[in-house]
Amino acid sequence: MNVSGETTKSLWMKNAKFPPAQRLKQDERCDVAVVGAGIAGVSVAYELALAGRKVVLVDRGPLLGGMTSRTTAHLAPICDDGLSELVRVRGEELGRGFQESQAAAVDRIEQHVRDLGINCDFRRLDGFLFPAAWMDEEEAGKTCEEEYEAAGKVGATAEHGKGVPLKGHESAPVLRYPNQATFHPLKYLQALLADFEKRGGKVFADSAVVEVEEGEQGGRLRVEGGGTIMAKSAVFATNSPINTVVAIHSKMAPYRTYAMAFELPKGSLPDALYWDMDDPYYYVRLHPGAAEIDYLIAGGRDHKSGEADDGDARFDALKAWIRALVPGLEDETARWSGQVLNTVDYCGFIGRSPGSHNVFISTGDSGQGMTHGALAGLLIRDLIVKGSSKWESVYAPDRMPPAALANYVSENLRAVKNFAEYLLPGEITSAEDLKPGEGGILRDGLSKLAVCRDQSGQVHMRSASCTHLGCIVHWNSTEQCWDCPCHGSQFAPDGSVLNGPAIHALPEKDATAASPITLRTRGTQ
Repeated sequence: MNVSGETTKSLWMKNAKFPPAQRLKQDERCDVAVVGAGIAGVSVAYELALAGRKVVLVDRGPLLGGMTSRTTAHLAPICDDGLSELVRVRGEELGRGFQESQAAAVDRIEQHVRDLGINCDFRRLDGFLFPAAWMDEEEAGKTCEEEYEAAGKVGATAEHGKGVPLKGHESAPVLRYPNQATFHPLKYLQALLADFEKRGGKVFADSAVVEVEEGEQGGRLRVEGGGTIMAKSAVFATNSPINTVVAIHSKMAPYRTYAMAFELPKGSLPDALYWDMDDPYYYVRLHPGAAEIDYLIAGGRDHKSGEADDGDARFDALKAWIRALVPGLEDETARWSGQVLNTVDYCGFIGRSPGSHNVFISTGDSGQGMTHGALAGLLIRDLIVKGSSKWESVYAPDRMPPAALANYVSENLRAVKNFAEYLLPGEITSAEDLKPGEGGILRDGLSKLAVCRDQSGQVHMRSASCTHLGCIVHWNSTEQCWDCPCHGSQFAPDGSVLNGPAIHALPEKDATAASPITLRTRGTQ
């Protein structure tokens, strides 16, 4: 039995037809095995197929059904945490590499849209940085100047401006970033998958990889309840990598972000990307609707995963914020949340897995999953086909910039804090007190149990220890799942894995916890 979590649906998932794919039950041989069928995995698989490689793509769930389906689909090359912060942590040279590579990722998406004739509402538009609600004009002007100067250092185009068409900000100091973009992510990726299969690529869904064995000449991946894949190289593009235990996860942290879509009369707001100077910031974009209606998508209200269970309150605050800025908003049509993995230095980890020869990873989207995913296709393709990439130093998974040390220490304190929860009382005293859709941690002697009552009324009782590294999971009532606040694993109400790095389900009460993914990889940490 698999009781799925993530009950909200994004605008993209409304009436979406996910590509069908069978489970992997037989053995396969290929040049490259790609694990994870979101934008990163599909992009990597497609670029390698274009390069003439034989590729097998697998996912533990439905194709395109993970975090990629829960994006707001901004295609903005501008660093999500600000260009001035990027320069401070990475320096000007690597900052230029980041900006150049992110822009190249958007260009590559545009090229695929043109070459394949994809009807996915891709378009170039302006992006605007505008003041947070609490800022005065002097503070906003100072931020604009800092970001303008940083843009010049990394090669990004930015222009000072005055005002955006949002109530209360008509004459505020703003920055305009031309030549940004946006699209419908699932329509785009469905087209790539279709062409990938035409080129001989093989795709398998509901096929969780549970064992990796790496050798000098290639690797072997075993799929739960099915066959194996023998490949010269393997790529893990699973949002959070499942093939490393500590090396990468200690350098990034999971955050949950919220989004809502509303109807808006067409022409009410200029088509652009908007994001404010708050921390965490809010963001806005439009998406074309039918007839005389557009959809306005607003997002924000981020928090660390597992450290809050107040989704309704966050949606209410987000709704109040955007309705104050755009009074003409009509009905709400969708609400959803997703998880992003923020790295200590704002750049993804894309390249060779630490200590490996022919295993590669793509993770750490840092709020820019669409551009990082498309970039992974280019970067990992070059590493496999050519042996190097001009951007590999920007995204090298084994890096640890000295300037990011404070972020590293801060994010890893949460794991220490979480382990201390083993000594604390439980959140609930009895499963009988739970209403449908509720969950909590119950102390059972020296153990802690994750107990929930699903929407149908059935009670599930599992170990509360994440099967990745043992952190205590927390209930997410908005998405009806268990979140691990340490490294981002997610589990359905029945304990089955929804999102890595965990591989095994939460054990039933009194069962022995399964170990993390079996690794037989020379040098892999």
